[in-house]
Amino acid sequence: MDIDKKQVRDTLVVRLAGELDMMVTDRLRQELDETIDQGRVRVLIIDLERVSFIDSSGLGVLIGRYKKMTALNGRMFIVGAKASVEKILCFSGVNKLIPLYKNEREIISN
Repeated sequence: MDIDKKQVRDTLVVRLAGELDMMVTDRLRQELDETIDQGRVRVLIIDLERVSFIDSSGLGVLIGRYKKMTALNGRMFIVGAKASVEKILCFSGVNKLIPLYKNEREIISN
Protein backbone atom coordinates (compact mmCIF):
# COMPACT_ATOMS: atom_id res chain seq x y z
CA MET A 1 0.00 0.00 0.00
CA ASP A 2 1.24 3.43 -0.96
CA ILE A 3 0.14 6.33 1.23
CA ASP A 4 0.54 9.86 -0.10
CA LYS A 5 -0.51 12.68 2.24
CA LYS A 6 -0.81 16.33 1.33
CA GLN A 7 -2.07 19.03 3.66
CA VAL A 8 -3.21 22.44 2.46
CA ARG A 9 -4.31 24.69 5.32
CA ASP A 10 -6.84 22.66 7.32
CA THR A 11 -7.50 20.03 4.62
CA LEU A 12 -5.62 16.73 4.54
CA VAL A 13 -5.83 14.74 1.31
CA VAL A 14 -4.69 11.12 1.56
CA ARG A 15 -4.21 9.20 -1.66
CA LEU A 16 -4.01 5.44 -1.24
CA ALA A 17 -2.88 2.82 -3.73
CA GLY A 18 -3.03 -0.95 -3.47
CA GLU A 19 -5.09 -3.14 -1.17
CA LEU A 20 -6.58 -1.66 1.99
CA ASP A 21 -6.53 -4.77 4.15
CA MET A 22 -5.34 -5.96 7.55
CA MET A 23 -1.73 -6.02 6.36
CA VAL A 24 -1.62 -2.21 6.11
CA THR A 25 -4.35 -0.85 8.37
CA ASP A 26 -2.18 -0.41 11.47
CA ARG A 27 0.34 1.68 9.56
CA LEU A 28 -2.40 3.73 7.87
CA ARG A 29 -4.23 4.31 11.16
CA GLN A 30 -1.02 5.45 12.84
CA GLU A 31 -0.04 7.82 10.01
CA LEU A 32 -3.50 9.39 9.84
CA ASP A 33 -3.83 9.75 13.60
CA GLU A 34 -0.42 11.39 13.94
CA THR A 35 -1.34 14.03 11.38
CA ILE A 36 -4.88 14.58 12.68
CA ASP A 37 -3.68 14.76 16.30
CA GLN A 38 -1.46 17.71 15.46
CA GLY A 39 -4.72 19.66 15.58
CA ARG A 40 -4.73 21.42 12.24
CA VAL A 41 -6.94 19.09 10.20
CA ARG A 42 -10.61 20.04 9.83
CA VAL A 43 -11.32 18.26 6.53
CA LEU A 44 -10.06 14.77 5.71
CA ILE A 45 -10.34 13.54 2.12
CA ILE A 46 -9.47 9.90 1.44
CA ASP A 47 -8.80 9.22 -2.25
CA LEU A 48 -9.43 5.56 -3.08
CA GLU A 49 -9.01 5.87 -6.85
CA ARG A 50 -6.02 3.50 -6.87
CA VAL A 51 -7.33 1.10 -4.22
CA SER A 52 -8.16 -2.27 -5.73
CA PHE A 53 -9.59 -3.99 -2.64
CA ILE A 54 -10.86 -3.13 0.84
CA ASP A 55 -11.67 -5.54 3.67
CA SER A 56 -13.36 -5.14 7.05
CA SER A 57 -10.19 -3.85 8.71
CA GLY A 58 -9.92 -1.18 6.02
CA LEU A 59 -13.54 -0.24 6.61
CA GLY A 60 -12.73 -0.05 10.31
CA VAL A 61 -9.94 2.45 9.70
CA LEU A 62 -12.25 4.63 7.61
CA ILE A 63 -15.03 4.53 10.21
CA GLY A 64 -12.57 5.18 13.03
CA ARG A 65 -11.15 8.25 11.27
CA TYR A 66 -14.72 9.45 10.58
CA LYS A 67 -15.50 9.22 14.30
CA LYS A 68 -12.27 11.03 15.14
CA MET A 69 -12.98 13.84 12.67
CA THR A 70 -16.57 14.16 13.91
CA ALA A 71 -15.36 14.40 17.53
CA LEU A 72 -13.07 17.24 16.41
CA ASN A 73 -15.97 19.01 14.63
CA GLY A 74 -14.34 18.14 11.32
CA ARG A 75 -15.59 16.55 8.13
CA MET A 76 -14.51 13.54 6.11
CA PHE A 77 -15.06 12.55 2.50
CA ILE A 78 -14.15 9.61 0.28
CA VAL A 79 -13.38 10.23 -3.38
CA GLY A 80 -12.59 8.17 -6.46
CA ALA A 81 -13.65 4.70 -5.31
CA LYS A 82 -13.76 2.17 -8.15
CA ALA A 83 -17.05 0.34 -8.67
CA SER A 84 -15.89 -2.77 -6.78
CA VAL A 85 -14.67 -0.75 -3.78
CA GLU A 86 -17.72 1.52 -3.84
CA LYS A 87 -19.94 -1.58 -3.75
CA ILE A 88 -18.25 -2.69 -0.51
CA LEU A 89 -18.58 0.82 0.97
CA CYS A 90 -22.30 0.80 0.16
CA PHE A 91 -23.01 -2.77 1.32
CA SER A 92 -21.29 -2.02 4.63
CA GLY A 93 -23.17 1.25 5.09
CA VAL A 94 -20.03 3.39 5.17
CA ASN A 95 -21.55 5.62 2.49
CA LYS A 96 -24.30 6.57 4.97
CA LEU A 97 -21.67 8.00 7.33
CA ILE A 98 -19.01 9.28 4.96
CA PRO A 99 -20.08 11.02 1.74
CA LEU A 100 -18.71 9.47 -1.46
CA TYR A 101 -17.70 11.67 -4.39
CA LYS A 102 -16.18 10.95 -7.80
CA ASN A 103 -13.40 13.51 -7.27
CA GLU A 104 -12.31 16.42 -5.10
CA ARG A 105 -13.95 18.99 -7.40
CA GLU A 106 -17.38 17.56 -6.55
CA ILE A 107 -16.77 18.25 -2.86
CA ILE A 108 -15.97 21.88 -3.58
CA SER A 109 -19.02 22.36 -5.81
CA ASN A 110 -21.44 20.96 -3.17
